Amino acid sequence: MRHLISPVRKNRADFVSLPKKVARSADVHAGSNLRTAFNSQSRASSRYTTEPRTMQRSLLLCFALIVSLQCHRHQVHSDEHNLSEHQEHQSMTDRTNFNLPIKTAGGTQLWTDHQWRNGYRIQQNALTGHWRLLDSQNVRRAWGSRMQCQAALEGLCPKAETSASTHYVILLHGLMRTSGSMKSLEPVLAEAGLPDCIRFSYASTRFSIGKHSAALREVLEDLPNDATFSFVGHSMGNIVVRHLISDLQLEGDPHHILDRCQTMVMLGPPNQGAAIARRLGKLKLFEWVTGQGGIELGPEWEDLQAKLATPPFPFHIIAGDINPPIANPLVDGESDYVVSVDEAKLDGSASFQTVPVLHSFLMSTPDVMHKTAELLKPAS
Repeated sequence: MRHLISPVRKNRADFVSLPKKVARSADVHAGSNLRTAFNSQSRASSRYTTEPRTMQRSLLLCFALIVSLQCHRHQVHSDEHNLSEHQEHQSMTDRTNFNLPIKTAGGTQLWTDHQWRNGYRIQQNALTGHWRLLDSQNVRRAWGSRMQCQAALEGLCPKAETSASTHYVILLHGLMRTSGSMKSLEPVLAEAGLPDCIRFSYASTRFSIGKHSAALREVLEDLPNDATFSFVGHSMGNIVVRHLISDLQLEGDPHHILDRCQTMVMLGPPNQGAAIARRLGKLKLFEWVTGQGGIELGPEWEDLQAKLATPPFPFHIIAGDINPPIANPLVDGESDYVVSVDEAKLDGSASFQTVPVLHSFLMSTPDVMHKTAELLKPAS
């Protein structure tokens, strides 16, 4: 601020001294010369004072804009702004483990699930790194370190080696979406004989796809040893599963997760990367909005692709093809306006079909939901 203000002070001082200079000039020169000098100096002083003030205002405006953008970057998204989240962060500042059982939003863009047990979830915050335990109604039951949340979970719901439910459908949302976007699938799957769904929540814009797959692995490995799995992924959620499969194949699978995977339905998967992400990825704003995950689907796709595997169990692909009158110039060929039909393809799929649905609505359109349920339905 010193550099912004000091030039203005200097110019003001010059302005104040001008009448004295003019007065001395008047002692020597005629009255007409006095008026000429005074008018000339007045114009000069006006220029000295106006230009720095304009510059100062411009610099302050730019500074305010930068501060505003930085604040917005760390702003909590969507319904994380509600009162319950504010109360939670207030209670986090306490040094005790006292917990106020408050209703939360369940985790949107900032929380990742690391454990699931009969509706209870242990989550980690992507910004603060702290942990919390939620029940099936998204009420917080504990917070603090992971060990503290784990102890609380064991007290509320001890782990069983076998499960009353033998099959779980894991629902994975896409980039910049939340687990709530997959909720409409649950009643449709229940009608098809698949009542036990786990909506995996992850901070899609905060970390790499590898970190999301590692968290998913923790969730699956903590489930009972006799449980089997199917997956429904939307967009980037499918890439998270493919990364997990590769990790299990390369690093070992002591819990035999892959042996217990049965079927997968991919909705609008960018199995060949995404042209829209490659093109927008040249803009710094794109990474600022989508995080590392968006960059991996675009400019860094070749590096990511080497870390992905094709599911070793039956999988089906449903891609959007809306054939709009005005095509998206950022996407090549037929598409759902975000992922092209060709980008959704993956060798080895048990079936591939297209539907006239936009990318963002693939998981909530009734026709697609019923197709998904049919593909997952256990053989009678």
